[in-house]
Amino acid sequence: MAATPLERSPWDPDVWLKREDTHELGAFKWRGALATLERLRRDVVTASTGNQGAAAAWAARRLGLRATVFVPRGASATKLALIRAQGADVREIDGDFDDAKDAGMAYAADGMLFFEDGNEPAQLDGYAKIGEEIVAQLGSPPAAAIIPVGNGALFAGVARALGKAVRRVAVAAEGAPVMYDSWRAGRVVESDRCETIADGLAVRVAIPQAVEWLRETADEFLLVTEDELMRAVARFWEAGIRAEPAAAATLAALPQVPERPVVLVVTGRNIDDELLERCLAAPAS
Repeated sequence: MAATPLERSPWDPDVWLKREDTHELGAFKWRGALATLERLRRDVVTASTGNQGAAAAWAARRLGLRATVFVPRGASATKLALIRAQGADVREIDGDFDDAKDAGMAYAADGMLFFEDGNEPAQLDGYAKIGEEIVAQLGSPPAAAIIPVGNGALFAGVARALGKAVRRVAVAAEGAPVMYDSWRAGRVVESDRCETIADGLAVRVAIPQAVEWLRETADEFLLVTEDELMRAVARFWEAGIRAEPAAAATLAALPQVPERPVVLVVTGRNIDDELLERCLAAPAS
């Protein structure tokens, strides 16, 4: 697969955008899904708020496999359409993402394979390609990179490839802080908070393996508010980029990261029109 673009941002020539949103699926998840299914070579069951499900179904179809995707009821219509377009069997479950994951794991327990996003080492190999591409496209490692954290696998893969010479900054939503809290504690902690417009960051239950990966790779971990996420979506839109809130988290965190050059990993564009309109209508400050 061709490398995704690395572009100078319109706000600062030393701020670069790694455009994972330009893939045909509109998000980065294909990298981890394809690497994982190429290794497993089995039909899979997975859980998703959208992008993971679309990626697993896309990778499965490329490899002649089948994917069953459990999603929380009320998930993004844009992302559900993507999953279905890739031929997946979609099962909608009451509750949040972690409830959908529990249902998917129970369904797979009868002899099927559950692909747990954030718990497959092969995903890191796929996501490491992003870091490798950044260094090759920039010509040298950046001073810093800001990478969103949902379950943590994307961050770990990119961060490992960039190496310790780069300040590797994680960012999550203040309304879904379980990965941040677990990173700070150095172990998995429990949280009942998971309320954010950034469905790609809406994790309530931390995966132990992913927490360990984050402990090994994250130099700093920041939280951004819902208002900051909405303003960042609007700033991207004004620059001609349709970014979902999880992707916009990097721009929301940028004022807290002084190093230059810095790369923002723009993880996806799959935002529903209604949510985009809400972000564009939000006060600028």
